[in-house]
Amino acid sequence: MDQYVPDRLIIHNTVKGSPLTHNVLNNLSGIPVEYTDDPEIAIDPIKWTRDPLRVGKRVLLLTENRGRFLKPCPGTKEYICCGYQILNFATNCNMECSYCILQTYLNNPVMVVYANIEDMFSELEDRLSKDRGSVWRIGTGEFTDSLTLDHLLGFTDLVVPYFAKKKNAILELKTKTDNISNLFNLEHNGNTVVAWSLNAEEIAGREELLAPSIDERIAAAFKCQEMGYSLAFHFDPLIYYAGWEEGYRRTLNKLFSRIDPSNISWISMGCLRFPPELKPVIEKRFPKNRILYEEFVPGLDGKQRYFQPIRIEMYSRMLEWMRGYDPGLRVYLCMESRHVWKKVFKDDRVGSSADLAARLERKDEYKGKSYQT
Repeated sequence: MDQYVPDRLIIHNTVKGSPLTHNVLNNLSGIPVEYTDDPEIAIDPIKWTRDPLRVGKRVLLLTENRGRFLKPCPGTKEYICCGYQILNFATNCNMECSYCILQTYLNNPVMVVYANIEDMFSELEDRLSKDRGSVWRIGTGEFTDSLTLDHLLGFTDLVVPYFAKKKNAILELKTKTDNISNLFNLEHNGNTVVAWSLNAEEIAGREELLAPSIDERIAAAFKCQEMGYSLAFHFDPLIYYAGWEEGYRRTLNKLFSRIDPSNISWISMGCLRFPPELKPVIEKRFPKNRILYEEFVPGLDGKQRYFQPIRIEMYSRMLEWMRGYDPGLRVYLCMESRHVWKKVFKDDRVGSSADLAARLERKDEYKGKSYQT
């Protein structure tokens, strides 16, 4: 994958002295740089272009986060959530996945990095030190791709060694990229899980535009495995199409031909779901997409979902195939009901979000290092 290089860099004057700003300026050359006291004025014209998201992805804004960096995953009470915590260091993504919810979720079309990293570490230290008895599972890939800007930011150079010293926290870096060069030779102490979003090759090629191929993602995971990192994989969204069984089975075959199951911390699955307002955005921005061909129904959270029998069938088959490689793989569903959980896993052990969070933290089920204190 070609590494992302913006056409334009905007720097909020409040973060001129940030280590991340210093890294970006050192790693970029030959592009216009603008300093501003008001980022909104600088980016406002982009919002009025024909395709603000396409134009905005070519602009990198370094600014400050005036709110909290660490927030719980925005799950809904109607479905079981894993209790994940999100470390919000950046927003938006340069890749063009047709189904991406960020197309309607964000009110800012540009690539944003919150460069006041000292405030981020101060908040982390405060939160983690006050609750040493819990295991904090913290990820950075909810509102951006965790690694897509890392060759510019050097973010992992700072955050991975920080988590290496923590006994009560796990960092997950979720990505679709193969941008892993900064992870080489970092002291991670087993406390960083590097995770990839995977799909059937047909879907990746057709709907995950500008993202590396499935082969490239698995090759990057293999390199991280060699560096001693724990791995995770997310089949989310699973997309129903004619021939989906063969497509997803092929991806699993490729994955387990290179990745040792004992190095996998967890695998999640979630079927395609989206808020109604995303549909016209997909139709406008990706008129050749095929993901909207199937019939959808409103879920309990208001999002459009496949009919429940389709979701249960896809999860059940995927689980069967994965357990064929290793019966001990820890697999969970993302944002599904208790009824679907029971149908897929044939047990009642996960009946709530708290149950799932506890299972993901249990010493006897973790495939890598134990994080219990």
